[in-house]
Amino acid sequence: MSDKVRVGVIGLGTMGEQYARIYQSHPLAEVTAIADPKPARLEEVGNQYGIARRYADIQQLLADAPVDAVCVATPDFAHYAPVKAALEAGKHVLCEKPFTTDLGEADGLLRLSRSRPRQKLQVAFNHRWLSSYYHGYASIRDGAIGQPLAGFARKNDTIWVSTEMLKWAARSTPVHFLGAHDIDLMRWFFSSEPVEAHAYGSKGVLAARGVDTYDVIQAQVKFVSGAFATFESAWIYPNCFPTIVDSFVEVLGSSGHLHFDRKRESIEMSTPERFTYPKVFLCHEVFGKLRGAFVECLNDFLVAILNDSDPWVTAFDGRQVTAVLDAVSRSLSSGHTAAIAQPGSVTAA
Repeated sequence: MSDKVRVGVIGLGTMGEQYARIYQSHPLAEVTAIADPKPARLEEVGNQYGIARRYADIQQLLADAPVDAVCVATPDFAHYAPVKAALEAGKHVLCEKPFTTDLGEADGLLRLSRSRPRQKLQVAFNHRWLSSYYHGYASIRDGAIGQPLAGFARKNDTIWVSTEMLKWAARSTPVHFLGAHDIDLMRWFFSSEPVEAHAYGSKGVLAARGVDTYDVIQAQVKFVSGAFATFESAWIYPNCFPTIVDSFVEVLGSSGHLHFDRKRESIEMSTPERFTYPKVFLCHEVFGKLRGAFVECLNDFLVAILNDSDPWVTAFDGRQVTAVLDAVSRSLSSGHTAAIAQPGSVTAA
């Protein structure tokens, strides 16, 4: 491998374009190919970032393009096939969250990844790179708040996301699209594996608009340590809400607590048109370049490849979040508490 990692980006939605932009300006990377089924999108992104190789077919990209690694930024439900194909083609993979929406698929990818230890597979749970969350993780690890006992996480979007931004919201749920980040964070904070989940959900608002999915879900998850956490995910806030997403996380320990409020992210802004809380921590343009926790997540993927080191978020981490999502879905269907399947107990797709 040269001193630059040659990257292919699969899926050119909002996140895929960010991958292309960040890696094309990165000193350790070069975007050599992009793939998307929409010709107009291939032309738009390819022209914008100077990427000559453009493919409608993922397999053709993997077979023909000079790439060392791929970023899979397809919709939630469409991660499995491109990740599997890329691993089988010998490529390193950075996969958007959630790892998969199907537990059998997650188990299959975990096994495939473990059979190819020199290939890196990182799941883009980029919230771990936020300095406040990492400080909280380090403080818990150092015993600052005692033993973690309970947690609460909220991540709620405006209805614009589920009705206009995403064309595939009916094939996902708010806990898959939003709550996956918080499930990963809480598992990380607790340093414990999840064992069971009980969830409640409500439908109606989006269904009336032709989007057949849950409006809001609350799920309580219990961990091996005895700690438990409640996760709230919704995407029906009114569009007049000052920011697209309302988010906070809290951890209660035996001798202290942590509270992370990301609603405002240190800035409020009013203009003659509106009042907003601009989102600037994860990814924001500074001096002409995108910077922030999301960028650092992408940077560390390159470091793992170049140094032949383990990614900070692995296929196993992704699989465990998918296992929680699977149990939440089963609990919503049955109305009962659902056991969270442990690795090796589910047949691969």
